[in-house]
Amino acid sequence: MLEAASAAAAGEGGNSRAPTMGPGELLQLYTLYGLALATALLLWAACACSGRRRKPEEPPLINGWIPFLGKALAFRKDAFEFLITQQQKFGDIFTVYIAGRYITFIMDPFQYVYVIKNSKQFQFYEFADKMASRTFGYPPLSKENFPNLNENLHRIYHYLQGKPLDIISDHMMKNLQHIFEWKYSQATDWKTEKMYKFCSFLMFEASFITLYGRDPAADGHNVISEIRDKFTKFDASFPYLAADIPIELLGATKKVRKELIHHFSLQNMAKWLGGSEVIQARKDIFEKYELLQDYDKAAHHFAFLWASVGNTIPATFWVLYYLLQHPEALAVLRDEIDHLLQSTGQKKGPGHNIHVTREQLDNLVYLESAVNESLRMCSSSMNIRISQEDYILKLEGNQEVRLRKGDWIALYPQTLHMDPEVYEDPKEYKFDRYIENGKKKTSFYKRGRKLKYFLMPFGSGISMCPGRFLAMNEMKLFLILFLAHFDIELVEKKPIGLDNSRMGLGILLPDSDIVFRYKIKSFEE
Repeated sequence: MLEAASAAAAGEGGNSRAPTMGPGELLQLYTLYGLALATALLLWAACACSGRRRKPEEPPLINGWIPFLGKALAFRKDAFEFLITQQQKFGDIFTVYIAGRYITFIMDPFQYVYVIKNSKQFQFYEFADKMASRTFGYPPLSKENFPNLNENLHRIYHYLQGKPLDIISDHMMKNLQHIFEWKYSQATDWKTEKMYKFCSFLMFEASFITLYGRDPAADGHNVISEIRDKFTKFDASFPYLAADIPIELLGATKKVRKELIHHFSLQNMAKWLGGSEVIQARKDIFEKYELLQDYDKAAHHFAFLWASVGNTIPATFWVLYYLLQHPEALAVLRDEIDHLLQSTGQKKGPGHNIHVTREQLDNLVYLESAVNESLRMCSSSMNIRISQEDYILKLEGNQEVRLRKGDWIALYPQTLHMDPEVYEDPKEYKFDRYIENGKKKTSFYKRGRKLKYFLMPFGSGISMCPGRFLAMNEMKLFLILFLAHFDIELVEKKPIGLDNSRMGLGILLPDSDIVFRYKIKSFEE
């Protein structure tokens, strides 16, 4: 699910966000921060007044008192609260110095369009390419070595839209049903599990088989479980890699990444049958570039896997968690799903497969609203552009903002999603928030004006996640199957919070896992 995912690739059990590193390895990481801070303090002592100065017509400048780090520590601690505080002090546009970067934040959602439409002056792909290269271990897609590779890869995303999307969604539904039948068909009595681990198992395996296929000569479930376990360890280090922490300082992460990439070698992938058109198209493109080594191709395939499940898994968890916290919402969704199945003559229970068309999925308005409400509450992406030249950005109301070449321009939609003027009681989960008079609600207002952008979990403009339609379908299909076939309820009543270590990178993970239970419904007719 993807602003971080699309940036990183185009571009678990328990609390997987807690880094899987030992005390010694954590000490290395903290030592790195300590050395950086000490160096910054020495630089400040030597030249306290050498920071950037604000020029006329530039936004208010917030340098911070620590050279190089600037406001990085405050931003890292809680980006949302930090940005809201700066907005109250300096207005809707301001520039913050964060870890060597000058980032201009545009806080007014009515001004978003002026950033999004300026794709010629504001670059994105070079930033995404560098981030993906250091995170997933393949060479940057420079035009000199790999002409048009980035463009060619983006062209194949039509396999994730329209009729090709219908095909891949059908395969996802069949694979989900197969896993449910294989793993859970005997759960006639209550079965207890941890919810994040449950969602991770199901969504990872179903997504993997749908995209890449499986080796018919091997025990596919064990192979995919091995890959998932390694993926979970790598994913725990993802925020550090995205923050440009050297992988050598992250314990076993480099070794785990190498092992994951090996799984996607040409030799291994040649054995897998039943893969998707989008993966085959990527293979065909990579074969056209002689300078792209086999290891690099495998690394690209691994990056695409992360982009496909790195955010979808936690998003699925949050949708299910919020529904179980609100029984009235769960009941409404069950009724909507039951009505669809009855109206299409489909039966529930063991031995009965469910088929849902794209049109039918789109008409499940309460299901879609519940998913969107969960995304609103748990997404924390940062939409980044980089100014290609000294540039004056013209905004609504004859406003002008002077930007310098190399400056970052950022939108932080979480501040929109939690704006009480746009969303009444924004910290409260309302499963029907995106429904009005029984239909999808798309009109939201601020200062009495209708917003063009009101929900942005998948990024915006040129950085919008190309897999957003598939991600939404996958979560809906998971819920349809689970709610149609199983009784489910929470065992623990503890509240689950958001783990902020992934701020700016997509969907926030839970700060802990929670126990729930389920059993197959009684289908006596």
